[in-house]
Amino acid sequence: MAQLTVFLDANVLYPAALRDLFMRLSLQGLFRAKWSNMVHEEWMEAVQRDFPNITRLQLERTRDLMNQNAIDSLVTGFEQRIDSLKLPDPDDRHVLAAAITGFAARIVTFNLKDFPSALLQPYGLKAQHPDEFIIQLMDLNVESVCAAARQHRLNLKNPPKTAEEYIATLERQGLTKTVARLRECAALI
Repeated sequence: MAQLTVFLDANVLYPAALRDLFMRLSLQGLFRAKWSNMVHEEWMEAVQRDFPNITRLQLERTRDLMNQNAIDSLVTGFEQRIDSLKLPDPDDRHVLAAAITGFAARIVTFNLKDFPSALLQPYGLKAQHPDEFIIQLMDLNVESVCAAARQHRLNLKNPPKTAEEYIATLERQGLTKTVARLRECAALI
C-alpha cells in the first residue's frame, strides 16, 4: 500500500506536543509528512509571540531537525500557484498551493472551515482534523500509533510524564477521540 502524503498546517505544528506526535507518527512510516517554509514561519512566529522565552534559534533548530528527519518533507516551488487559488481566507492559499505541489492527499488542520471540500476536491485533496486523522491511522495500525506515542512519551525528560499525564497533554490539544482510543491501550504507552 502506498504511503499517504499529508500536508501539515501551521496550527498542527504550533503546539510542541502535537508537532512531536505527528513527527513520531511520520517517522514510524504511518504517513509521509509535508510542510513549507511559509508554514514553518507561521508556527514559529506564533510560538515566539506566545512564549517569548523560547528563542528564534531554538525554533530554527526544531525546524531544521524536522526537515532533516522527515525525508522529502519540505515543499518548495509552489509560490507561483498562490494567487490563482480561491479559499475563504486568502492567507491560507499558500497551504493549498504547497499541498498541491507536494502531491498531498490530505491537509491536516484545525481550520476545516477555511478549506472547504468543494474547493479542495478539484485538486484531489481533503482537509482533515488532526484528531480524525490520528483515528484513521489507529484504525489502520493501532500498534504502530501506540508505539509512536510511547516513543514520544519516553523521550519527554523535562519533566517526564506517566502514560496518563501524556494522554492528558494530548487531550488539551483537542484530540478527544484519539485520547479515548489511547486510554484503551495505555499499557502500551
